[in-house]
Amino acid sequence: MSPTVSAEQTIQEWGNGLAVRITAPVARAAHFALGLPIRVEVVEEGVLLRAVGAPKLTLAQKLKAFDPDVHGGEAMASGRMGNEVF
Repeated sequence: MSPTVSAEQTIQEWGNGLAVRITAPVARAAHFALGLPIRVEVVEEGVLLRAVGAPKLTLAQKLKAFDPDVHGGEAMASGRMGNEVF
């Protein structure tokens, strides 16, 4: 496994644990984003970080991604249900 992007870092103390900063070029190359769930594995070669799902977006990020032309005007096709007042 040869690296396509690499950076030398120093392990820092963070609370009761240790931390390594992931630089922006490395994060972009790995498709890492803020809020992305990852799995940390210890392998023969060292430590491996793997993405395990989609990032959890903040409300601001969701609103920024909202496109009224695509999502606007959506309504339930089933009509009234229960005691709804229109």
